[in-house]
Amino acid sequence: MADESSQLPHNRNNGVTRGVWRGADGLVHKILTHRRTDAPPQWVSSSDPQHWNYWRREAHVYQSGLPVRLGLGAPELVDFRARPDGDIELMLTDVPGTHGGDMSIADIAAVAFALGTSQGTGSQPSEPWFSRGFLRDYSTSRPADFALLEDESAWSIPLIAKYYPPEVRAALVRMHRNRARLLDLMLRLPRTVCHLDVWPNNVVRRPTGEVVFLDWAFVGDGAIGEDAGNLVPDSIFDWPHRARAGLAEELSEAVTEAYLAGLKAAGWRGDSRLAVLGMRASAVKYDWLMPWCLQGAKDDLARRAYGTGEQIDPEAGTEAGATGLAICARWADEAIELADALGL
Repeated sequence: MADESSQLPHNRNNGVTRGVWRGADGLVHKILTHRRTDAPPQWVSSSDPQHWNYWRREAHVYQSGLPVRLGLGAPELVDFRARPDGDIELMLTDVPGTHGGDMSIADIAAVAFALGTSQGTGSQPSEPWFSRGFLRDYSTSRPADFALLEDESAWSIPLIAKYYPPEVRAALVRMHRNRARLLDLMLRLPRTVCHLDVWPNNVVRRPTGEVVFLDWAFVGDGAIGEDAGNLVPDSIFDWPHRARAGLAEELSEAVTEAYLAGLKAAGWRGDSRLAVLGMRASAVKYDWLMPWCLQGAKDDLARRAYGTGEQIDPEAGTEAGATGLAICARWADEAIELADALGL
């Protein structure tokens, strides 16, 4: 495996990954493993093909040509190696283009449109290694002390008080109280094949405009709107420059419009309100994040950048987290209101 200095940013906690790097051959190398013993409990790999963190799933994705069948861009699998230690090495084309925090609102909207054109088709493939129940299983396995939502001392910490006004706090508490209903709503919505980890670090927009999706480790059964919903808060949490006034709302509107336009372009005949409901109710995925933020503030923990571990400015990190969570809280309220109107 390549040395540490050549590693590309990735979730080093996830027990299914033993390394991702750009090789001297110009390819991206990724090691899938089921042998790591150092992963945190919430990131332990699984040998169950339907588990959200099944360790071999991404190999199946590339070997089966799933992205092409879904009408979505993906890196090309150049080579596949079963290593003597039981791990799997994927060698993928390195995709040039705009990626991560460099993506504009127009780029992110293009991702939403691509998702809509894929998920709006009438026929969807099915595989025995698709994840099932991802949203519930993932979100409820995150470590979180929900008692902190009622802890006045935590909410009174200066940075928390500055960026979480009373109305946002109240909405976040409502989201937690409505968690069971929101998760149930997501299961009752029309089904589609979802990537289930769509955010700027997992997409590249080529100079030609094509959207390429990376990291297919969670793909499987999901709700209409679920991927597009995940895209919005996850485009804010790690990029403080998107937390400035009005930008988050602009992003929310652009993604919603683009996703619905993609569904329509694909010929989707469902009620567009159901797709919006899927986007809004998907916010429950981050129900655990507010207690995590409160705990971090109480313990004065440094916030670290995804994949690199670099320390983020506390003020900027808190503002970005609060902006993303404010979107989640508002969306959860909108989901309940819309579900009531639809009689769900």
